[in-house]
Amino acid sequence: MSGPLSIEVVKPGLLSTFQDLGRRGQQHLGVPLNGVMDERAHRTANWLVGNAPGAATLEMTLLGPNLRFGAPVRIALSGADLSATLNGQPVPLNEAVQAAAGDVLAFGAPKRGIRAYLAVEGGYALEPVMGSMSTNVRAGFGGLGGKPLRKDVSIPLSPAPGRTLPVRGALPAFAADIMREPDAPLRVMAGREHDMFTQESLRAFGAEAYQITPQSDRMGYRLKGPPLERRRTTEMLSEAVTAGTVQVPPDGQPIVLMADCQTSGGYPRIAHVAWVDLPRLAQCAPGARLRFEWIDLAEAQRLAVSQARVFGAMENGTA
Repeated sequence: MSGPLSIEVVKPGLLSTFQDLGRRGQQHLGVPLNGVMDERAHRTANWLVGNAPGAATLEMTLLGPNLRFGAPVRIALSGADLSATLNGQPVPLNEAVQAAAGDVLAFGAPKRGIRAYLAVEGGYALEPVMGSMSTNVRAGFGGLGGKPLRKDVSIPLSPAPGRTLPVRGALPAFAADIMREPDAPLRVMAGREHDMFTQESLRAFGAEAYQITPQSDRMGYRLKGPPLERRRTTEMLSEAVTAGTVQVPPDGQPIVLMADCQTSGGYPRIAHVAWVDLPRLAQCAPGARLRFEWIDLAEAQRLAVSQARVFGAMENGTA
């Protein structure tokens, strides 16, 4: 059973891990960034319960867990709609909700998106590893013992701050050019080896549909579509990659690297997904069809700055 200031895992769900904004500053040592797949949903959930943006949230994929609260706590869900209920009653997204001791948070079938984020007021009492509480499942560190949630595990909570938080039920509107329609093309910039590909391949990547294959996870999304051909084939040394990098292996089928990606790779980098569009990609399931749209670096930076200003206003209480 869970203690008073904790949450008991009744059912673990499919893949539920603690993530924050990532293990930054360690990539030169070969340590992946990790962190949330959908930063927008993560920061929103934390904002709703008054947490700092760097506080860890529980990232739940497709099938969420069943959780029993050992003490009263304010919670918020953001991101995917995984049919959440609290004691059988629907839980709204993007709204702070009060849970009582003994209440059970459960999830059903996914209705929209695949990754939901649970924030609790005060945060989870987890030990940072290399400056982050993010779970690296492959290496077995971070989060709660370096593993996804398991049945009967107790999740420790930090005490909530001794203050009354404002009711945060409505979110400030994001700039229209950031919050695109879910099926809008993903914006990409030219990658380091962009010029290595034929003009026909560059045109196809910016015009044709690509499908997310089942061989996709937090490390990378493997896509299937028109093969991307190089104008010349040369051996490459491994160079730096990060979340959003689009690599093309010899079969011509692109791979979009995601939060748990390696720190370097030897495949040519045709493109890089704009940071503001990675949350939309993170909510796409295998089988989804994607389109890409070329933009330049200046536009990607403008979008990133615009999004940062919105979150800054929210988190500083000026929104």
